[in-house]
Amino acid sequence: MNDKIMNWTASDDAMVENAIRRGATRRDLLKLMLAGGVAASGAGIILGRASQAVAATPVSGGAFKAAGWSSSTADTLDPAKASLSTDYVRCCSLYNRLTFLDKAGVTQMELAESIESKDAKTWTVKLRKGVTFHDGKELTADDVVFSLKRHLDPGVGSKVAKIAAQMTGFKAIDKATVEISLANPNADLPTILALHHFMIVANGTTDFSKGNGTGAFVLETFDPGNRSVVVKNKNYWKSGQPYLESFEFFAISDDNARVNALLSGDIHLAASINPRAMKLIDGQSGFALSKTTSGNYTNLNMRLDMAPGNKKDFIDGMKSLVNREQIVKSALRGLGEVANDQPVSPANIYHNNDLKPKAFDPDKAKFHFQKAGVLGQSIPVIASDAATSSIDMAMIIQAAGADIGMKLDVQRVPSDGYWDNYWLKAPIHFGNINPRPTPDILFSLLYASNAPWNESQYKSEKFDGMLVEARGLLDQAKRRQIYGEMQTMIAEEAGTIIPAYISNVDAISSKVHGLEANPLGGMMGYALAEYLWLQA
Repeated sequence: MNDKIMNWTASDDAMVENAIRRGATRRDLLKLMLAGGVAASGAGIILGRASQAVAATPVSGGAFKAAGWSSSTADTLDPAKASLSTDYVRCCSLYNRLTFLDKAGVTQMELAESIESKDAKTWTVKLRKGVTFHDGKELTADDVVFSLKRHLDPGVGSKVAKIAAQMTGFKAIDKATVEISLANPNADLPTILALHHFMIVANGTTDFSKGNGTGAFVLETFDPGNRSVVVKNKNYWKSGQPYLESFEFFAISDDNARVNALLSGDIHLAASINPRAMKLIDGQSGFALSKTTSGNYTNLNMRLDMAPGNKKDFIDGMKSLVNREQIVKSALRGLGEVANDQPVSPANIYHNNDLKPKAFDPDKAKFHFQKAGVLGQSIPVIASDAATSSIDMAMIIQAAGADIGMKLDVQRVPSDGYWDNYWLKAPIHFGNINPRPTPDILFSLLYASNAPWNESQYKSEKFDGMLVEARGLLDQAKRRQIYGEMQTMIAEEAGTIIPAYISNVDAISSKVHGLEANPLGGMMGYALAEYLWLQA
């Protein structure tokens, strides 16, 4: 080894790192080290080491721009009403939760110092001290009580009202202590409170257009359906964060256009690009792909209360017509895992590994379609770029149907307005569901008889009863058994087909650092703005 490298000190490394941060070019740095007597080969080693150290060290400053894939004039800064990724990203930048999930899916404290219970029914929340809202008001127990009680008010229209309904009592014990009572025991409460909808807002808030939270950023501009700009909260309670000076977020619905905006330097991150658009990144220096498989999926929904989904043989036929392996290989370009028609992914400890995916069996599908009396009829199927890869999935299913005389009329509709006009409404349509941390949340949102997002209108008293039973069990083996049976019920009885768990892919500039996977979804569980930084 070159003697000069061996004598090179930590302070010398720091000198090179500081030069990099000041914007020194590679040529400048090599000249600096060569003047100090380091051989060219040794200088390359030192430069590589210093560059890695700089990349791993958060840097403050910079105006970050990112583009998501969906937006609507109904975009909101009210956490209780958030329903799109764009809502989640903005709320995560403006507000905090009592808890959050780390990259390993472990529940950590955020605004809460602790959340404890002896019986999983009555919970005591201790709040952090010294936390203030953007308007200068101090965070107190009253804010937490107000924020949680809002979800129980039908007039609010909370997206998690059914989940929150289990919370039957809220009491401010003192300024920094809240007691939450549940109708029945639920050991998942600390994890549930990490959902985006349970952000804490100031007591009495009715106007959410100001985004007044305790979060890392303060709202500067919000134009629903268009864009938002937030700036660094100088009084943020997390020391040293955020690193960014500002964050602009908007939507570009077309995947290729979103990636081209990244390549042209207009944005630093293109969120959730589909496999077809990934090839635009191939061979391009200065860009990378951030991949995570955390339970996101695109599903085909057939409403059981509308024709033709009201005929069980039609549902069974469709489940045999879907070639799940081909969807992963072709529609997702290998970026996914074959799924078994239920929402609990293999990343979850409660995933039912014994429940095998339905086999692709066109003959069996044809048999069921004939029994249902639909073979030869033209059946509309609504797809949109708004639901990731749904158009490619629809084409694969349509082609398989054509081979057996089943006419599936794939109708491609615009992304704008899809979630308001088609999702949950059309007899046969695609959805796209973001990851949720517990089976209870997934089932409560999507499959309980009164679920707000019951995509196929599945209703089962047995399922509802099992949901309540499993929720309060401290016996994890019994809980796993019940959740496994519920997954089988969904796969066999519901009108939803979940062919694959999708690997979310965000395309990023090499200037972006600190982005990690998170079980709540892409873009670091939508909380990216608080944690990442830009390298000059």
